[in-house]
Amino acid sequence: MIEYKKEERIAIIIINRPETRGALNVQDHIDLYNTLLDFRNDDELWVGIITGTGEKAFCSGADIKDTLPALIRKTDKPWEIPGPALRGLGLWKPLIGAINGLALGGGLELALNCDIRIASNNAKFGFPEVTVGLFPGGGGTQRLPKIVGLGLAAELILTGKIIDAQEAYRIGLVNKIVSTDELMPTARELAEAICRVGPLAVRAAKEAMILGTGMSVEDGLRFEYSLFQHVLSTKDFEEGIAAFLGGRKPRFEGK
Repeated sequence: MIEYKKEERIAIIIINRPETRGALNVQDHIDLYNTLLDFRNDDELWVGIITGTGEKAFCSGADIKDTLPALIRKTDKPWEIPGPALRGLGLWKPLIGAINGLALGGGLELALNCDIRIASNNAKFGFPEVTVGLFPGGGGTQRLPKIVGLGLAAELILTGKIIDAQEAYRIGLVNKIVSTDELMPTARELAEAICRVGPLAVRAAKEAMILGTGMSVEDGLRFEYSLFQHVLSTKDFEEGIAAFLGGRKPRFEGK
């Protein structure tokens, strides 16, 4: 079950499947995609937080009993298989992962889709797929090397080993480690800080960073400047400059 809350400018998405350690079935994948689609399209929402229920699990991947038969049945029709929730979504609003326990397999892939990852001190991370003769095919082989480097990513993916929050922090997989009690307050505090700055500038910066990683430096600089020019023409930029010159806080509207 995917729970969805809207608290002013912040979307809170909760994976509520403690009975399966946060493992998602086929319907959960569909519901998560639709929830993220609503977050993307709601102009009143500027930042998202995704987390799990309780203290034991963020998301432990796919519910094998439900999704594996579906994957096998649909190998000749891959378009009918629910894919990774953010693939093709074009979500440029910032997404914070509040990782409250296990983030394994597809759960780690979901965490890698977040722009900022905050982990509870009992969190664990890994891609155990190779231990059952598979490999992370929901973006893990593409995103993890870009975050921690090819060598460390290869060690995690090719051995299937599980690492704790301290090791995840050491290799740059997570931004911060906090206690379980501090996890959501810390994520909210960060989301509120992002909500105080220009939302269009934030989205353009995210788009420039993510898409720019697949470009040459020259192409990336051209793409960055095209987004920069667009932001220069927004009402939010006018408001930001006026507020700065007037010695007051800006009132951004996302326009």
